[in-house]
Amino acid sequence: MFMNLVNSRESCRHFLKKEVEREKLINCIEAARLAPSACNSQPWSFVIVNKEGLLEPVAKATQKIGMNKFTDNAGAFIVVCQEKANFTAKIGSVLQETAFQDIDIGIAVTHICYEATAQGLSTCILGMFDDKKIINTLNMPKNKKIKLVIAVGYAERDYLRKKVRKEFDEIAYFAE
Repeated sequence: MFMNLVNSRESCRHFLKKEVEREKLINCIEAARLAPSACNSQPWSFVIVNKEGLLEPVAKATQKIGMNKFTDNAGAFIVVCQEKANFTAKIGSVLQETAFQDIDIGIAVTHICYEATAQGLSTCILGMFDDKKIINTLNMPKNKKIKLVIAVGYAERDYLRKKVRKEFDEIAYFAE
């Protein structure tokens, strides 16, 4: 069952110009809220953008250096922000030399994307954007750290592309 969901999620670059229902966006954030994180730190916050007057400027802010033109048709955006980790997660990050906040945010974003897919929505995780423009457009605190932006909407196409991935043996092996 879960593998069906995994196989049906892809990065969408062809959205219908269609509004995304508020309840579906809430469900996506609820899935992220329940995601695991190091020491239950939950070092994330989300800004949901679905208001008509904000969609266009946020879309334009994701089109840095001419990329991501497809975001013009996204029905919503979820701006993913990094928050401070709790003390034990910070200590663990230092001792393990691992950025647990980044890992935790990645897990939460995955939960968002799978919940969106389960509801018939499509997503594309964007790492290229003008964070200052987004912060100004959304009246966010100037020191807010935006990690990712997720474009959300309804796919224009009703078929999936063939997934091109490395073979199992290229990425994993059983310890002996």
